[in-house]
Amino acid sequence: MKIKILILVSAFGVLACENDSKNAAENGVSGNTAFDSLAENYYQEGLELNPLSATFQGDARYNDTLPNFLSNKYEKRLRDYYTSYQKELNDFSDEKLSEDQRMTKAVLQWECDINLEGLEFDDYTPIDQMWSMNLMVGQLAGGTSAQPFKSVEDYDNWLSRLEDYGEWLASAKTKMIEGIEAENVLPKSLIQKVLPQLASVAEPELEDNLFYSPVKNYPEGFSDADKERLTEEYGKIITEKIVPAYRELHDFMETDYMASGRESSGIQGIPDGDAYYRHQIKLYTTTDMTADEIHQIGLDEVARLSSEMEKVKEQVGFEGDLKAFFDHVRNKKELMPYTEPQQVIDHFNAIHDKVKPQVDKLFDKQPKTAFEVRRTEAFREASASAEYNPGSLDGTRPGIFYVPIPDVTEYNIYSDEDLFLHEAIPGHHFQISLTQENEALPKFRKTLWYSAYGEGWALYTESLGEELGLYEDPYQYFGMLGAEMHRAIRLVVDTGLHSKGWSREKAIQYSLDNEAESEAGITSEIERYMANPGQALSYKIGQLKILELRGNAENELGDAFDIKEFHNQVLETGCVPLALLEEKINQWIASESKT
Repeated sequence: MKIKILILVSAFGVLACENDSKNAAENGVSGNTAFDSLAENYYQEGLELNPLSATFQGDARYNDTLPNFLSNKYEKRLRDYYTSYQKELNDFSDEKLSEDQRMTKAVLQWECDINLEGLEFDDYTPIDQMWSMNLMVGQLAGGTSAQPFKSVEDYDNWLSRLEDYGEWLASAKTKMIEGIEAENVLPKSLIQKVLPQLASVAEPELEDNLFYSPVKNYPEGFSDADKERLTEEYGKIITEKIVPAYRELHDFMETDYMASGRESSGIQGIPDGDAYYRHQIKLYTTTDMTADEIHQIGLDEVARLSSEMEKVKEQVGFEGDLKAFFDHVRNKKELMPYTEPQQVIDHFNAIHDKVKPQVDKLFDKQPKTAFEVRRTEAFREASASAEYNPGSLDGTRPGIFYVPIPDVTEYNIYSDEDLFLHEAIPGHHFQISLTQENEALPKFRKTLWYSAYGEGWALYTESLGEELGLYEDPYQYFGMLGAEMHRAIRLVVDTGLHSKGWSREKAIQYSLDNEAESEAGITSEIERYMANPGQALSYKIGQLKILELRGNAENELGDAFDIKEFHNQVLETGCVPLALLEEKINQWIASESKT
């Protein structure tokens, strides 16, 4: 039935285009209802294909399902999905669409193209220490994330989803066995990091198991009979399915898989690694840049930022070279003042209070979605980076800035102001929440994520600190330079690892030589890049493009340049490939120049 409905919509679309074309000739194009239906269908089918996406958006319709993303059947469904919409887009010429719809068409075309390109590569490494399904499911299992546990139906939904998850766990092992045959496996150092994550579920007693958390936190109003039944069923699925599956994966990865683990660090170490890395660069930067081009940009940015860091070193009166200053900042006791994790959270809330009065000067559009700072969950804290999780589309679940605090006595605050701007306000929280709240966007664009745009925006906002009343302390300003340096280094080490044969150790040493992060933090970061080639490139490439566009606007518009309106222009599109953002800003500059 769903296929027939799509065919009818497509057929109607041709007629609708003709009618809208007539309206366009007389009154200008105001919109094409058939195209809007296409965009809505794409969104709704996408939620059915990826129920986790629906859950994170606050849509509960599919909370009881989890497709096996690793199966051939699912891959075919996904390929058919993108191929069908790719073809349907051909029914709509740009001349018969409104300006907003033309942008949507271009974005949807990119989505179909890049995802179909990605399906040409087999996924033989479904589990890693940073990005994989088991970590996401573990986050949901704690009972405080996007999966709701407010009703008996919610609890039953999670039980059903766990049944499906068991199938995924079995397929993950099968894929890794196939990967051994295909010589496409994780590096040994990453396998080593996965083992304790699996053990954290496989080893605890039932009542201490992460997946048992909802049972220990029943909401008020549950009957004794419901509690008794759910407690029994949760205990059964955990002990009979989840724990055995985790134990089996752990033992396999510790033995056979470890023995076959790669000695190489970069993706060049697998068959078709160069082609895969080119795809990853395109996916994460939304450009056709080469690894060599990006590597050189990184080297140039590292040199520029090193010069700026020298100025701060002189300002605070430190005698010694820059590398010695990094050690000074890493180990300065005054920058590690806390003894309780809550003090770190309170520190970020204080930064929030300091920024609030200044935000109006730069932004007239601000999100309604609430915002919170939370500590990262214990089960993933050791390998996690600070991160932002979006609120629900309806705004009932807040945006959350997660902060890992594995050892509070070693938590260094020198870059916290910068980190808050990036992950929270006006970085990810503003960009994502304003997109989700923008009623002018079709639903699928409210939840799109292109790292070059999203991470580029967040890195750009770090440069706004002085305008927002921050960076008064030279160490906090150095933290901003350090964070930008961190992203510049990523251009060098990611391309080094994946296109120039760099080892994990060489990448770690390059980072130690050029930034003030701890060796443990740098090691975790390098292993992150090893797990997901290309993702680390998006931040700096996106930031440089947004800075370039702002500079162009300031130069062209002079005194007429309005920073609030520039930010509106960037943010109102939602996530888009950089070429589309550049085209939009250039059109805005041209329009403003005429007034």
